[in-house]
Amino acid sequence: MSSPAIALPFNRKRSLLDSALGLITDIHAGERATALMMAANMFIVLSTYYVLKTVREALILSEGGANVKSYSSAAQALLLLLVVPLYGAVASRFKRGKLIAGTTIFFVANIVIFYLAGMAGMHVGVAFFLWVGIFNLMITAQFWAFANDIYTPEQGKRLMPMIGIGSSLGAWAGATATGSLLSIFNPYQLMLFAAAGLAIATVLSIFINRRESRGGERSQEEPLSKEGGFKLVMKSRYLLLIAGMMLMLNVVNSTGEFILSKMVVDNVKQEIATGTIAVADMKTSIGKFYASFYGWVNLMGLIFQVFVVSRLFKYVGVRGALFLLPAFALAGYSLIAAIPLLAIVRVGKILENGTDYSIQNTARHALFLTTSREAKYKAKAAIDTFFWRAGDMLQAGVVLLGSMLAFSIHDYAFVNIGLTVVWLVIVALIYREHQKQEANNRRDAEPVDVSAV
Repeated sequence: MSSPAIALPFNRKRSLLDSALGLITDIHAGERATALMMAANMFIVLSTYYVLKTVREALILSEGGANVKSYSSAAQALLLLLVVPLYGAVASRFKRGKLIAGTTIFFVANIVIFYLAGMAGMHVGVAFFLWVGIFNLMITAQFWAFANDIYTPEQGKRLMPMIGIGSSLGAWAGATATGSLLSIFNPYQLMLFAAAGLAIATVLSIFINRRESRGGERSQEEPLSKEGGFKLVMKSRYLLLIAGMMLMLNVVNSTGEFILSKMVVDNVKQEIATGTIAVADMKTSIGKFYASFYGWVNLMGLIFQVFVVSRLFKYVGVRGALFLLPAFALAGYSLIAAIPLLAIVRVGKILENGTDYSIQNTARHALFLTTSREAKYKAKAAIDTFFWRAGDMLQAGVVLLGSMLAFSIHDYAFVNIGLTVVWLVIVALIYREHQKQEANNRRDAEPVDVSAV
């Protein structure tokens, strides 16, 4: 008979909270408080991001338009070539607590500057768009690096799925609340809500860091070595494969988003041509489709995060879970290539994105549990920012080439099938390298037999 998920004294009854958490994952004695605070911190960070993301869309589209937004997305990858080394240099100078708090406070100060500039009548749409893209990737990468740093690989496999629930709930709450708040406050005022949320997250991070540092290894608080994030990635086969996986994942997913967008617009235009809807209702029709689509994606992601992720990690492991998303993508785009209908694309993308935001997201962060502290902070920042954005640039090239060659939905689906096969090969290689990483960690953790020396 297996032991209970949460170890409790013999004379203490399980609380309702203990029972609820036991349905999600295994939490051992002494772990609950920190795990709940980490989940709450992720909730705040993601809800804050979705407030800023909504503001970003309002500013960039009203001040620059869709074309400027597209060009700005590509520019983010170039900016990250400067930001990632700068972050690595800062990480080498400060202890963990000061690094996390200092980075977050820096972003809070940036938000206040954007607020003041916007209220003064300045056009900040492009600059804010670039900033939000960097902020989102950097702040979430740092948070997950912090989680990787305070947990052992065994703890991480059990507790990261729970932290991921905070992420999923935060994304849903932020997006939902912002829609209501926009009827009361202007976009610039909403920036202050986000700044306040980040300030709370900073205080919570400081508290968690102090709690986990008490009685722990002081080396975990020390500044990192001088090696840069890009250098760490390039000299490690394991990290380079993770970077390749992130690149392929984003190319496939973004190309899928393009397929969906193209079919939605074509479908609405057909409805206008047949008189089903009026031309004036085009934006409303598209908006309703995406409102429903994102609602199902978030619901699917939340269900997977609560009921599937921890069990998947338990039975197939972190590396085994990596196969699920590309397998879904391969099946989905194969069906789209055979039957290119909007209803099929919609269902396929809901399943793909829901899996990405839950299972894949948690698994890729957990891959760093077996790495060095430098890799957790610096290499992870490089992979989660630059290599991710490089996928956006590559996807733009796929769309440009497809436009030049007059690709159909069928053709784009076949391109994604080929890219997904490459993605699966990379995942298989990561599987083997992760086995080696775990074996090395177990060997390093074995006590030395002094009598044999």
